[in-house]
Amino acid sequence: MSEIDRRSFSAALAASLSGAWPAAARAADGAPAPAGGLTDVGGLSVGHFTDSRRPTGCTVVLAEAGAVCGVDVRGGAPGTRETDLLNPINTVEQVHGIVLSGGSAFGLDTATGVMRYLEEKGAGVPWGSAKIPIVPAAILFDLGIGDWKVRPDANAGYAAARAASSGRIAEGCVGAGAGAACGFLHGMERAMKSGIGTASLKLPNGAVVAALVAANPFGDVVDPETGRPIAGLRSEDGKALRGTVAALLAGETRGSPRSGESTAIGVVATNVALTKSEASRVAGMAHDGFSRSIRPVHTPVDGDTLFALSTGAVRLEHPALLVGTAAAEVVARAVVRAALTATSLPGLPCASDLARR
Repeated sequence: MSEIDRRSFSAALAASLSGAWPAAARAADGAPAPAGGLTDVGGLSVGHFTDSRRPTGCTVVLAEAGAVCGVDVRGGAPGTRETDLLNPINTVEQVHGIVLSGGSAFGLDTATGVMRYLEEKGAGVPWGSAKIPIVPAAILFDLGIGDWKVRPDANAGYAAARAASSGRIAEGCVGAGAGAACGFLHGMERAMKSGIGTASLKLPNGAVVAALVAANPFGDVVDPETGRPIAGLRSEDGKALRGTVAALLAGETRGSPRSGESTAIGVVATNVALTKSEASRVAGMAHDGFSRSIRPVHTPVDGDTLFALSTGAVRLEHPALLVGTAAAEVVARAVVRAALTATSLPGLPCASDLARR
């Protein structure tokens, strides 16, 4: 990100926190204007399924022609599928889709539906006359809102894949972000609504780096420049932000937080050619974006996971250095957008609710 871009983003973020996004930075519906998205990387499409019965859903990233993929899992309570396959020492080089899902471990079933869709489309690793789609997945915990028995399944994954397009990506409380929240130190009673966000950077050398993140962290979503909380743990009266780090350092606890009840999951993608090893390094560097925008992060009760996709259209020297640096920037922006584009639920306000008070 150039220094001008960084200053513009910081100014827009500061305006959003004061409830006064400038007209140029607002969409027609009053939400923060789009900041690019994962589909700015050619060859990728994104689709959401949002369950109408309760806030939950899944989000699918399709790379039907195949894409090199790496992964980095940092949280202490992950829920994933096919991540061992992405180890650079293992054989399969490409994936054909990635799933981000709510529903906790139940949500991993969504990848089965995406495989079915891709098989019908003829995408996958050739095996005789057949093709086997490779679809890794990661989940977040959203069972605490509504009827926990309603969760994304294989049909939900299939529906999200069918809905995938290369156009503008819906953000906020849709897909894997439908049931996302943040700031869980004192449970849902003092947490805030979050969602799913996306952002991209287009660099002068033709490289595009983008991210899509469903933000459901134990900690707060914060301003990457100042560390000021945007959404997260609220004060006792629920009318202001308390801040998870401040609360923890003051000795506040709610007993032993249960593992797996929170996490941030996402995909970074680029049109720059990467090897599987380089993609894994980029996924690791991209976690710096979580560290800048979520505090605390990578806790024992989070399952923080980032996938990195490369479609390989642009070739550069030292690609992982550039792409990894940019990936951290777009991940931080996507996390912030996940909070700023979220809408409230009863008893679970969003960032714009507190900004208006």
